[in-house]
Amino acid sequence: MTGHRLEVADVFRAHQDQFLHRWGYALSDQQRKVLRDIGLCRTVALGTHLERCDRCSYETVAYDSCRNRHCPKCQSSARDRWLLKQAASLLPVPYVHAVFTVPEQLAPLGLRNQRLFYSMLFRAASETLLEIAADPRHLGARIGILAVLHSWSQNLQFHPHLHCLIPAGGLAPDNSRWIATKRHGFFLPVRVLSRMFRGKLLSFLKRNYRRGELCFAGKLAGLSSPRTFYALLRSLRRREWVVYSKPPFGGPEHVLKYLARYTHRVAISNGRLISLENGQVRFRWRDSRHNNRSSTMRLDAIEFIRRFLLHVLPANFVRIRHFGFLANRNRRQALELCRAHLHATVAELTTLLSEQQRSALNRSCPQCRCGTLHVVAYAFVGQQIGTVTLPRPPTVNSS
Repeated sequence: MTGHRLEVADVFRAHQDQFLHRWGYALSDQQRKVLRDIGLCRTVALGTHLERCDRCSYETVAYDSCRNRHCPKCQSSARDRWLLKQAASLLPVPYVHAVFTVPEQLAPLGLRNQRLFYSMLFRAASETLLEIAADPRHLGARIGILAVLHSWSQNLQFHPHLHCLIPAGGLAPDNSRWIATKRHGFFLPVRVLSRMFRGKLLSFLKRNYRRGELCFAGKLAGLSSPRTFYALLRSLRRREWVVYSKPPFGGPEHVLKYLARYTHRVAISNGRLISLENGQVRFRWRDSRHNNRSSTMRLDAIEFIRRFLLHVLPANFVRIRHFGFLANRNRRQALELCRAHLHATVAELTTLLSEQQRSALNRSCPQCRCGTLHVVAYAFVGQQIGTVTLPRPPTVNSS
């Protein structure tokens, strides 16, 4: 595909008919919508708009975006807009990046019960962090947590896990002071986190099984037997679960890099794609089982689409959540109290964004570089905006 940077949308447009013929019966409404939206994103099929500079009157016609939260092209601007809103939540203290994963034996059950399983994952991880941090033997403070759900591995297989960003400290139980971590380079004991998280998630699974809320359709039918299900839970309880916490790192400017990297990520970015040839997609990936060694993987385009759609979230499911003193119900008051104890002010986040990010958010004019582009008209295929004829959508050559 010379002269064009390969995108997930290209794979969808070139092979979606074949994919639907093979897998269409198994798709949810949300997956069908993602397949359609990404394939049409920034093509004339979604409409077109005219943008005009408020300084030099430069004009350009652009395709409309699908704005689907699973679209690789739409998430960069959504991420930057979201980052701008986080200024009021950043504190001038080191932050911790903790990751909670589940054993691969639970992946099929999680895939079949996504909404329920993801909710249990959020609850188990947040309760674990809050309870251990509140223990005087560890920190003895009320902490704040920003948790982001990811459901993929580098090879696009189903691998649900949570990324948590946490200020390295918290409020005293009586709100009288800020309590920092007791040891430099250390936050909370990982083994204690892992075992409590394991116990909580298995307890939630057992409770929902007894209530009859878990689905065991298809290949999971054997797990519906109490004997088989409880045997699985016992085997998982004997294993060590992978939970890790990186040492506390820098303040707001470093936190932004982490937020930008994890919050609005999708299963695979366009930048990792290499080629689409003869019905095969080649992309870059890191093999976690071999020290994150960089390599390339080749997948049949139909299998690539199938794996991508495994990670479509249930409708209206919230994948970025806040807990502790960052919870929405009392965030403003708690953060004001934290800043008072830390003698800090609200970070000016716009100064921490890159020039490219600020330009994209402000829609800077590429001609005069002083003005801002504003949408002045919308149109659909077959229409004209002034003397500008709407361009046709690009064609895709799968070979």
